[in-house]
Amino acid sequence: MDELWIWLLAALCVAAGLAWRSARRKRAAQPPAAAAAEAVSRDEAASTAAGTDAETQPDAAVAPAEDSLAIAQAELARIAAAAAAERESMAWQRAEQERAEQERAAEERAAEERAEQERAERERAAHEHTESLARAEAQRLAAEQAEQARIAAEREAQAEIERAAAARAEAERIAAERAEAQRLEAEQTELQRQAAAQEEQAEAERHAAAQAETERQAALQAEAARIAAEQAERDRIAAEQAARIEREREAAARAEAERLAAARAEAERLAAERAQAERLAVEQAALARLAAEREAEAERIRQAQADAVRRTVIPPDAPPRPAAKAAAQTLVMVADDSKVVRIKTGRLLAAHQYQVCYANDGLEAVQLLLTHTPDVLITDVEMPGMDGFELTRHVRQQADTASMPVIMITAADDRHREQAEQAGVSILLGKPYPEDALIAHIRLAMGQDASEPVAGAVPA
Repeated sequence: MDELWIWLLAALCVAAGLAWRSARRKRAAQPPAAAAAEAVSRDEAASTAAGTDAETQPDAAVAPAEDSLAIAQAELARIAAAAAAERESMAWQRAEQERAEQERAAEERAAEERAEQERAERERAAHEHTESLARAEAQRLAAEQAEQARIAAEREAQAEIERAAAARAEAERIAAERAEAQRLEAEQTELQRQAAAQEEQAEAERHAAAQAETERQAALQAEAARIAAEQAERDRIAAEQAARIEREREAAARAEAERLAAARAEAERLAAERAQAERLAVEQAALARLAAEREAEAERIRQAQADAVRRTVIPPDAPPRPAAKAAAQTLVMVADDSKVVRIKTGRLLAAHQYQVCYANDGLEAVQLLLTHTPDVLITDVEMPGMDGFELTRHVRQQADTASMPVIMITAADDRHREQAEQAGVSILLGKPYPEDALIAHIRLAMGQDASEPVAGAVPA
C-alpha cells in the first residue's frame, strides 16, 4: 500500500512540474489581467492548502499518506486555476484578434472611399483638360490655316525668285563650263608636256643605267681577267717550281758534284746552303713519291670522270644537252649558305673565265631560276629553307633544267651518296674538294677540254 502511494505521488509531481512549465511559458505571453487572475488563483490554492495544514496540525497521528494526498489535491487545485486562467487568456486573445480585424476592415473601407474620391477628382480634371485641349486645338487649326495661306504666298514669291536665280545660275554654269573646258585643255597640254619631259628624263636615266651596267661589266671582266692572270702566274710559278725540282732530282741522280753545285747555287739565293740542300733532298724524295701517287690518282680520277658522265642522273624525257660552250659563255650557279664558300668558289670559276651567279640557299636559287637559266649548278647539302636535295629534285622536275649538270659538295659524301642518286645529283664532291677536280667536271659536263688532271671527285 505504501509503495502504491509513492508511485501515485511521483506521477502527480511529474504532472505538476509539466503543468507549471507550460503555465510559465504561457504567462510570458498573457496580458497583465490574466497574470493577476492566475496569481489570485495561486494565492487561493495556497490559502486552501494552508487551512488544510492548520486543520491537520492538531491531528499529529494522521498517516504520511494522507499528507501526501492533501499536497497532491492542492497541486491539482492550482493546476485547475492555471487552466482557467489559460482559458481566460485565450478568450482575451480572441477578442483582441476580432478587434484588430474590425479596425483593419474599417481602415480598408476608408481607403476605398478615399480612392473613389480621388478617382472622381481625376476624372473631373481629365474632362476639364480635354475641353481645354479641344479649345486649344481649334485655335491651333485656325492659326495653321492662316499660316498656310501666308506660307503659300511666300512660296509663290520665293518660286519667282528661285526661277530668276536659276536662270542666272544656268548662265553662270555655262560660263563656268566653258572656263573649265579651257582649264582642262590647258592642263592636258601641260600634262603632255610633262609626260614628254618625264619620257626624256627616263630615257636619260636608262641610258645612264645602261652605261653604268656596261662599265660594271667591263670592271667585272677586268677583275676576272686580273684574277685569271694571277692564277695563270701562280700556275706558271708552280710549273716552274715543279720543273726545277724535277731537274734537281735528275741532276742529283747523275752526279754528286753537280748536286752540290746546284745546292750551293740554291743556297746562295736563299742564304741557307746546308739547310736548303737537305730540304731539297727531302723534297726530291717526296716529289718523286708524290709524282707517282699523282699519276695513279689522275688515272683513277679520269676513270671516275668517265664513269660519272655515264652515270649522270638525267630523266629519260629530258631534252638533249646543248652543244659545247666556251667558258666565257657558260653560266654557273653557286648555291651555298656560306659566304666564304660562295666567294671562294666564285673566284675559282671566274679565274677560268666562267660566268657566275650566287644564291644564299635553295629557295633563292629557285627564285633565280625563274629569270636565269644556268648551264651548271653547284650546290651545298645543308641549307636553310630548302636543302640541296630538294633543290636538285626541283631542277629535275622542270623541263628547261632537267638535263642541267648538278654538282653537290658535301662533307659526308658516303652518307649522302644514296640520297644524291635518288635526287638526281650528277657529281658528288667531298669537302674540301680539289679545285682542279671541280673545273674538270664542269669542262667535261659542258663538252669543253677536260684533259687536265682531276683529283678528289666521287661520282654520285
